[in-house]
Formats: sequence, C-alpha cells, structure tokens
Amino acid sequence: MRYLLLYFLSMLPIISLSANTVVQANTQAQPTKTYLSQKTNCNDPQTQSEINICSQLSYQDADKKLNQAYKKLLAKLSKSRQQKLIAAQVAWIKFRDASCEFERSQYEGGSIAPAIYSGCLEEATKQRTQQLLIAIENSDY
Repeated sequence: MRYLLLYFLSMLPIISLSANTVVQANTQAQPTKTYLSQKTNCNDPQTQSEINICSQLSYQDADKKLNQAYKKLLAKLSKSRQQKLIAAQVAWIKFRDASCEFERSQYEGGSIAPAIYSGCLEEATKQRTQQLLIAIENSDY
C-alpha cells in the first residue's frame, strides 16, 4: 500500500504537466471558416436587411453620377467660379446630410432607419446632379 501511495504521488507532477500541455494545445487558433453569401437581388429585396443594402447601393450609384457632373462642371469654370462652386458644394453636402439625418430620426432605433436615410441621400443627390447638369449646359465659364 505504501508503494502504491508513493507511486501515485510521484505520478502527480507528470499528470499535472500533461493537463497543462493539453490546455495549451487547445488554446491555439483554429483556422476560420469562410462562407460565401449570395449577392443581394436589388430587383426584389425580401428582407429589411436587403432593402437597407439595396438603398445604400442605389445612393452610391447616384453619388457617383453627382461626382461626375461636379467634376465636369468644375473643369469648365474659371478659377474664381470654381472656388464658389466648391464652397456651395461643401455647404450643400452639410445641408443634405443634416436634412436626411432629421428625416431618419423619425425612425430612430428601427430597422428601416438606414433605408430611410439612404433613400433621402439618394433623392437629394439626384436633385443636385440635375442642378449641376443644367449648370453645365448653361455655363459660359
């Protein structure tokens, strides 16, 4: 019995070492799995999340067209008129963002709020693009 107790006590550090090794081995980073998702169908969004994504994409498209018109008009203007356009555009962006933030605030905390905000940005941006396109047609430097 005495030998059995000594044997057990001598094995205790080895068992502890093995347990630590096992714990350490399990703490190594596991490779992450990558999942592919389907592209959102913006012709027929089915969830609020898809509607939010699609409205953001639609705004981004409108913003791209605005920037194209802005650059085209800027290139046609004299230096002094360029500075005036730049100041006007900066002021317009601040107004647009504040106005759309106000519109979005009605739905604060709701899942529709991002779509409301993006839709507002898109509509205001399209209106501004039309203004710039008219200015391009009418500009005489």
